Amino acid sequence: MKKTTTLKTAVVLLLLQSIFLQTAVFAQQTPAANDINAQIRKEAMENSQVMRTIHYFTDVYGPRLTGSPNLKAAGEWAVKQMSEWGMENAKLEPWNFGHPGWVNERASGFITAPVQDSLVFEVLAWTPGTNGVVKGEAVQLILPDRPTQNELNAFFAENKNKVRGKMVFLGKPAPVPVNFEPPAKRIDDENLRRRFDPNATPQPQPQQPPRQQPQPRPGQLNFGQISDQLDKFLLDSGVAVRINDAGREHGQIRAFNNRSFDVSKVVPTIVLRNEDYGRVFRLLGNGSAVSLEFDIRNRTIPEGTTSYNTIGEIVGTDKKDEVIMLGGHLDSWHAATGATDNAVGCAIMMEAARILTTLNLKPRRTIRVALWSGEEQGLLGSQAYVEKHFGSFEAPTANYEKFGGYFNIDSGTGRARGLSVFGSPETASVLREIVAPFADYGIAGAINTRSRSLGGSDHTSFNQAGLPGIGVQQDPIEYFTHTWHTNIDTYERIVEDDVKKSAAIIAAAVYQLAMRDELLPRLKREEMPALLTGAPAPTPAPTPRRNN
Repeated sequence: MKKTTTLKTAVVLLLLQSIFLQTAVFAQQTPAANDINAQIRKEAMENSQVMRTIHYFTDVYGPRLTGSPNLKAAGEWAVKQMSEWGMENAKLEPWNFGHPGWVNERASGFITAPVQDSLVFEVLAWTPGTNGVVKGEAVQLILPDRPTQNELNAFFAENKNKVRGKMVFLGKPAPVPVNFEPPAKRIDDENLRRRFDPNATPQPQPQQPPRQQPQPRPGQLNFGQISDQLDKFLLDSGVAVRINDAGREHGQIRAFNNRSFDVSKVVPTIVLRNEDYGRVFRLLGNGSAVSLEFDIRNRTIPEGTTSYNTIGEIVGTDKKDEVIMLGGHLDSWHAATGATDNAVGCAIMMEAARILTTLNLKPRRTIRVALWSGEEQGLLGSQAYVEKHFGSFEAPTANYEKFGGYFNIDSGTGRARGLSVFGSPETASVLREIVAPFADYGIAGAINTRSRSLGGSDHTSFNQAGLPGIGVQQDPIEYFTHTWHTNIDTYERIVEDDVKKSAAIIAAAVYQLAMRDELLPRLKREEMPALLTGAPAPTPAPTPRRNN
């Protein structure tokens, strides 16, 4: 009896040992979510390539204006890099921009009298160069306030000879007061917790008094009418250079574009830093004659009418026909090298994909990185992509129901602090559970939105189509106050620890969505908000992006 019991015990122990070994091997092959998160953290923080990627996008290929050779070259580099990391199907995907590209190759400007000094400025995009060095006197031109057509005609007639061959300072310098209460660089943790708490009681918002809009005068022209006629007047009058005031503190300059994208319709145009603009304006106001000299070399790129989105994939396994996407916009304005807007977003998303390929994780669904172009001109690249590949709720393609979410980063270098997803509260709950293990990195959770409004950034191209676009709320750092669209948007403004942690969070979230049995829950047909028509303004207004 004792021998039999001992034998049975030995058999049981052998069986248990065999089961334990099999379980251990299986666990190594299919690690639990916590183990994967730990691996992702380690790879993101110890072997990161994200700053190298930002270096290439900014120092080597910046600036990256839509339609420019630099933007295409940046996309080609990203295709090569993603392929080297082990991603598949990396390519440039064309779409019709409809305007030629444009680059500024060189620009210099000086005060030559009554003093001698260099000027700090940026060239307005899609404007002509000076065709060599031009010299001339500076003159002020202050348009009448809210003119009628007759008043504007009279003003032009009065000033036509005054501006011929001159350097025209358009308008008074903007007063830029000292900011004694600069905004915080981090989002307050308690405020963030309340914002992303689905059970939080909404806080009453302070009521702002309505802004008093002046009543339009009979026959008053609108901004577009005045702007178009002013462009033609300056061109017909032979103005040498148009000079706009940057109107920002500490030498910051934002230079956007000629609204027509047609260099033949405008004169050479620059945006001068507020400090230089004010100096010349005061000299003129004091009765001094001011002489200036400029050499502006711009070039139009005919082939820029075709622009490109950059795509790369980690191909899935049993659910490879379904797709989870992540991305940011690769195009940038030309005043700097486009680091925080938005090389950083592209680099974070590429890094998230690199982490997953390096760890040899095999997602069930295909994970697709997309680096957009044309974002700064109105989300054009992502809109074209969504329309082609997924359609919309009202006119879906065959792949519409196979889409599982798009993560977007486009608010600077700050850490990911929360997610906003188009869908139901249940949609947000899934994301909230996925990012919960990264609370120590500062991410507070997820909330849902039902807005199909287009604007802000590329995730809203998906929202507008009725698909789960996921906007990432980030710490502001210096984004809206210093770097957004300005001449100081450079590599130096990147916070390395923040972008590494954001890459880890995104990598984990994307992977978990790619492994779930079901796609993110969608709004029911009867819950889908009506589609709002209209597109964002081509030239962004200086207001913060919001994760709608």
